[in-house]
Amino acid sequence: MKACAAALLAALAVLNARAELRVIDDAGHGVVLAAPAQRVVSLGPHLTELAYAAGGGAAMVGAIRYSDFPEAARQLPIVGDAHAINFERIVQLKPDLVLVWGSGLNERHKARLRSLGLTVFESEIRQVQGIPDTLRRLGALLGHADAAETAVRRFELQWQALAERHRGKAPVRVFWQLWHEPLMTINREHLISEAMRSCGGANVFADLPLLTPSVSWEAAVATDPQLIVSSGGKEDAERDFAAWRRLAKNVSAVKRQHYTSIDGDLIGRMGPRFVEAATTLCEVIDLVRNACDKFPISSQC
Repeated sequence: MKACAAALLAALAVLNARAELRVIDDAGHGVVLAAPAQRVVSLGPHLTELAYAAGGGAAMVGAIRYSDFPEAARQLPIVGDAHAINFERIVQLKPDLVLVWGSGLNERHKARLRSLGLTVFESEIRQVQGIPDTLRRLGALLGHADAAETAVRRFELQWQALAERHRGKAPVRVFWQLWHEPLMTINREHLISEAMRSCGGANVFADLPLLTPSVSWEAAVATDPQLIVSSGGKEDAERDFAAWRRLAKNVSAVKRQHYTSIDGDLIGRMGPRFVEAATTLCEVIDLVRNACDKFPISSQC
């Protein structure tokens, strides 16, 4: 009788182990749930988008400010912003999973979440492949693997088509303006830089060691970019490019007025819509490339 009971308990233990959902997050932590998450709080606008795309919209109970896509996300209770997190509100929402942006939340806040007994999934997407990888892991944790895989397949097909269209094209020197005072840009490890490469763009500060370095105007002018791009709205364009027009009249991009802004909510968020922003970036790079083909590089490009 005891042997039968022991066998039964062992079998139940095996079943329970199989029922557990286990993934490794981008910080290397094992994330374990006994069952698919039913109450989820997101502390990153891109993570909110990813959770919805992975089929988990019904489980969302709270989000960080500026989580505004899809439309349903606008109705979620706000639990903080980039400067302050309302831990009391998060606890009140009783989440069984909290999605955290690794570099968007300080270590003290991450530790506080874990000290409250909350299960945390930490995301830090530095490569385009990280978008489908994250979708799959969220799909597993949310119990919507099939929906997540559909989103993955759609994204991968779009990205592959984009890369194929621009493979082998002549490079265009691009300066990505992350901010204007101080002048800030990105290195090769940034997700946007990978989009540039896929479009045939050459990030003029790719080799700098920091992900988002500050650079001097002298250094920026010396790279002679053929295209200058910022991630703001149309209303920010005049502010972002005014100094270039004033200080860098001999730069190729300024002479040809080759500067543009791309919607920051698309290019700056590491979600499925990133491919839309990359497509826009590729179109602009193509326009510059075609214009430069028509004129001597020494005088116009």
